[in-house]
Amino acid sequence: MTSLFDHYRLGALTLPNRVVMAPMTRVRAAAGGLATPSMATYYAQRATAGLIVTEGVQPSLVGQSNPGTPGLYTDEQTESWRPVTGAVHANGGRVFAQIMHGGRVSHPDTTGMRPVAPSAVPAPGEVFTPAGPKPAPVPRALPTAEVPEHARSYAEAARRAVDAGFDGVELHGANGYLIAQFLSSTANLRTDAYGGSVANRIRFAVEAVSATVETVGGHRTGIRLSPGAGFWGAEDAEVPGLYGALLAELAPLDLAYVHLEATADEEVLVGLRKAWPGTLIVNPVFPMGPRQTDRVAADHWLERGADLISFGRAFIANPDLVERLRQGLPIAPHDESTWYQGGDAGYLTYSAYQHAA
Repeated sequence: MTSLFDHYRLGALTLPNRVVMAPMTRVRAAAGGLATPSMATYYAQRATAGLIVTEGVQPSLVGQSNPGTPGLYTDEQTESWRPVTGAVHANGGRVFAQIMHGGRVSHPDTTGMRPVAPSAVPAPGEVFTPAGPKPAPVPRALPTAEVPEHARSYAEAARRAVDAGFDGVELHGANGYLIAQFLSSTANLRTDAYGGSVANRIRFAVEAVSATVETVGGHRTGIRLSPGAGFWGAEDAEVPGLYGALLAELAPLDLAYVHLEATADEEVLVGLRKAWPGTLIVNPVFPMGPRQTDRVAADHWLERGADLISFGRAFIANPDLVERLRQGLPIAPHDESTWYQGGDAGYLTYSAYQHAA
């Protein structure tokens, strides 16, 4: 039986275990979207994970969703990531940057720009701004001629990521952000080549991934998906057919992996496992739900065909999560009030398990 602690070959990388640190927004970047020394320490502390996937990194200013998040679209930003990747590698780790374009889940108060989206349909509810939550604005619908520019922005950020020392990138195609908006039948009301049919709604995702593969190679490219999640009002119709068609288009690109969130019924996810010929990462619990991923959930999905298992919140308070899972040690609780407050408290202040003397 496959164990969570078996080695795994991922592209050119040999992972010492099958534990992946999932991307989590922590809003600790400096002004200008720069990575910081504290971020280097944070990720280096968790370098025993088989693979780290960073928080979402915007590929352009208009692609920024939340205040305080880092970017990869200027030379200064690229340079600021070198100490982060260097620290992870010095501690024996491997790290991918998650490239995240927020699309309509943004606000002019954050970027100084009107958000862009497949259609002029606002996300429901409020989005984060420097002055606190505000209603999501009506985005600017992208003209057909402008859509490829935003698909290419993922590839341009990926090139910078590799220049900064990252082992690869994960395109954020989940949770209601730009790629997921194009996949959606409610956020995407287009009637051109990027909307309507399943073949058209997957086109943007395929173009973004293809451009990234052409730029940094398939072995350095992954994508995260949340089938049927409906986050930020981006609901999917025909979930098995939509995501099955997307995986069929991506399969020839020899990607490093597909990263699925458990946002659909297990039967649907198992069907997608069967449809995907490459490496599959599964995050076994519904994002932001009451349950965290644990050893039981991890083992269940390894039995169901996942190759790697991602853990999110458990990594916040447990930089030594791999060893805690290996030895059956208690998982420390995290303080949710510190998730997005900035500073080192609740960020660098969690320690490895302390054995009794």
